[in-house]
Formats: sequence, structure tokens, C-alpha cells
Amino acid sequence: MVSAFGLALLVSAVGLSACGDDRSADPPPGATVAVVVEVPAAYRTAPFDRDRILYVPPGFTVRVMARLPGARFMALTPEGDLLVSRPGTYNSGDPASDGKIFRVHPEADGTSTITEFSSGLRLPHDLVFTKIGDTTYLYISESHEVIRAVYREGDATLGATQVVLPGLPDNFTGELQGRYGHSLKNIAIGGGKLYLSIASATNADPSDVTDTPKRAAIYVSELDGSGRRLYAEGLRNAEGLALAPNGELWAAVNHRDNTAFPPGHPSEGQYDSLYIDDHPAEPFTRVKDGANYGWPYCNPNPDFGMTNLPFDADWETNRDGQVDCSKMERISKGIKAHSAPLGLSFLQGSSFDAEYRDGAVVALHGCWNCTKLIGHKIIYFPWNNGAPGDERDLVTGWVTDPVALERWGRPVDAIADDRGGLVISDDFSGTIYRVSRQP
Repeated sequence: MVSAFGLALLVSAVGLSACGDDRSADPPPGATVAVVVEVPAAYRTAPFDRDRILYVPPGFTVRVMARLPGARFMALTPEGDLLVSRPGTYNSGDPASDGKIFRVHPEADGTSTITEFSSGLRLPHDLVFTKIGDTTYLYISESHEVIRAVYREGDATLGATQVVLPGLPDNFTGELQGRYGHSLKNIAIGGGKLYLSIASATNADPSDVTDTPKRAAIYVSELDGSGRRLYAEGLRNAEGLALAPNGELWAAVNHRDNTAFPPGHPSEGQYDSLYIDDHPAEPFTRVKDGANYGWPYCNPNPDFGMTNLPFDADWETNRDGQVDCSKMERISKGIKAHSAPLGLSFLQGSSFDAEYRDGAVVALHGCWNCTKLIGHKIIYFPWNNGAPGDERDLVTGWVTDPVALERWGRPVDAIADDRGGLVISDDFSGTIYRVSRQP
């Protein structure tokens, strides 16, 4: 612990100095080239009322392809357009703020035409296309249910919907009394199965794992919703869900905040901002059927590396060791604490650049209550023999001064399009970017 503490001090003093928004600034670690974001004239409103810099691998460019306030998760339509969710608010009395899904159609001039695909939804979030036989379905996760609709090429609006997974807990569930902190739902489809993440309502309260249905968990069902059962637990807020090329389920998870020193540490039970900034690691992990990943009793410990992470007992919920953390399923890869990983995509089989096609990308939304800004970037894990290698930065630069807490964007999702690009949503600036190899 002491060595990790010293490392935290070094990172605070040296590694996170402000890079500013100056083209002459050195690229942050892991990035190689600073590029000016290309912005069509129609989109040059704040934050693009001035040149903005992002850092990408050499030979790549970044372009703003659309402005869409509140843009969250995305899916590529069979025709190559984007569907983009905006959860909005629910039951606010203002139809303009209701949950919507938008269709984004790229135009030849580099801009996009945006149309409303669906409205009146209850906090819509994740979107997944899949084929069952000869029929294409669009699955949508609302906060209280998962629905699907038949999708026919060229559909301008959402067709008739069928409820697949009803009765999911959200902020309007009676016993939660409006205190659900993570009511947005995420889904993945693979191997003829539908996977659903039900996140915790709290930061670290055991009520999430004692209520029915158990929260901070992933469930699996048939594609029509039948046979739903618990698949894995102890995953506080698994926003990124995706199937690896070998069919294994992987998740990118938001872990807890405000962690005290663990039992057995000389400062156990105390809260220190430097320790909190670095603990616990955010899990990026293979999700095994029947496994428990520790939350809220056990926290992934990043002090000895970011691979196959062990656990510390949580001082608030497990200080007497009633839950044996050695029996928890270890975390495959750790991401820096409070990075807030959201969208997860595997690039194998996509048309994205061949150098990065055999790997996974994760969008880090970034912390909201750290002493310095963490995350706020797109990271890449190369895939080697069915497992992730070491994390690399792929797109960075949305933070201009981490210590002064200055930022101009927060990425949410990253998916490959059908034209060799990587498309990124940003709900902070209301932007969709396209990263591609320079011609």
C-alpha cells in the first residue's frame, strides 16, 4: 500500500500536469499526434467556436460529423446510419425532454441529417440489432424494461414494439423511493442469448444484493425474454457489455466512490483523497456464468498491477471479513479508478483500421468528483490469444487541465462504422465524432 501511495503522489505531482489547449503542448502519455478536430461550419458553436485538439495515433484524423445534445449509446443500422439514444428525463411534463432515439445519416459534405426515430421512451439507453432467422430486430433497453421491434431497411421510425424483459427496477420502483442512482440499463446479444445489466442503486450498500431482483448483476435470457436467470453478480454498474469473438461475455464496470483504507492497513477506515483517487480499479473483465465479482464487499486492488486483480475487503461493508474476498472471481484487467467506463466494443470483424481491428475499445466518461480529472478518453486493448493486452490510449485530449478540472467533452460510446471509421458519442458537448485513417 505504501508504494502505491507514493506512486499516487508522483502521478499527482508529475503525470497529470495541465496540457492546455495549445497545439505546441506535448501529447499526453500513450498518445502520439495532436490533430486539430475538423469541424464543418454548421457545427462551429461551443465548444467548437475555437480550434480543439485531440490526440490520436499517427496518420489518423478526427472530424465532427454531427451535433446531438445528450448523445449516449449508438448502433449502426444495416444501411450504415447511426441510431443514437438520448435518455432525457421521464415524466417531467416537458415532451421535449423525454427519452428519444435519433437517426443520424451521414451526408457527402461531412455533415449529417438528424431525424427523430422514436420518442416518449422511458430513459432509453442501449441499442442492439440482431437477426433471428431472416428477421432483423432492434432491441432497446429502457430503465424499466427491454423492448424490441422488427426493423426493415429504410425504417424512418420505430415500428410496433414488444416487451421482452418487463418489470425491471428503476427510479420509480416503490421500495427505492426515487433513490436509484444507476437506473439506465445496458444489454448485449450473442450466441442466441440476451444479456442484461441491472446496476446498483447505491454507491456501496448491501441492499442492492439482497433485494429481488438482485442489482449490481447481469442476467441472461432467451431472445424473446423467456428463461431469465441470474448470470453473474458483484458488478456495480456494468455499462459496457459485449461479446468477444470467441463468444465470451465481457463487461466494463463503474466501481465505487469514496473508498476508505481497507482493513489491515495502518490507516484503515480513514478517507484520504490521494488513496480515493486511485482506488478501487474499474473492472474490465471476462464475465463467467455463476461468478461473483465482489461488490459491495470486495474492491479490486490496483497496487500490484492491472492484470488478474486481487481484492481488498471493503472497510464500510466487510471490515470483519464475513465475506471471503479470496473466493471472488478476479478481475481480468483494471482501468484507473473513477475513469467511468461506459461503451465497450470489440473491433474484430469490423472495417476499422487493420492495425486496431484485433482488439476492444472502451469509452471512459471520466470522474465527476475527483481531485483531478481522470478518464475522458477512448482506450484500446489489443487482443492476444483470446485475452486483452495492456491498455493503450487511442483518443485523448478532452481534458485541457486535469488539476483545474477543465474539460470540453466526455466520451460515452465508440463503435466502428461500415466505412473504416470509429464513431464516438459525447454527451457533454453534444457531439458525434468520426476517427479515421487519413486518405
